[in-house]
Amino acid sequence: MKPADYDAVFALWQACEGIGLNESDARRLIGLYLRRNRKLSLVAEVNDQLVGAVLCGHDGRRGYLHHLAVARGYRRRGIGRALVAECLARLHAEGIPKCNIFLFAANTAGRAFWLREGWVARKELVMLQKTTKPGAPAGRGS
Repeated sequence: MKPADYDAVFALWQACEGIGLNESDARRLIGLYLRRNRKLSLVAEVNDQLVGAVLCGHDGRRGYLHHLAVARGYRRRGIGRALVAECLARLHAEGIPKCNIFLFAANTAGRAFWLREGWVARKELVMLQKTTKPGAPAGRGS
């Protein structure tokens, strides 16, 4: 994925259920993410049309996948699986031993995909979040 892919990727994310978008997905911040995690985030194209995308990065010890999306007409063809496999291979090549994902609790289709792919739900963990803006409430959203 390159910064030039942003418009097509963002449109795909908007079209896909189960993906929550917010200020962290603005062009500038996605550009920062791509620069920090070079050659880890991926897109899939069919006949020069973007049909899949995933953000991939790491913090030096754990990998993270965000916003895996495949256009509705291209699902169940192995595109999502291939994107994830390549991300995991690239994380492994960088010495990252494990990868995490975040799902909305109500995203049953997404959860079913990840569980079919061998991902394990960590029931002993709870995710908490807070904004970095001083004094601002954490709010809801992704």
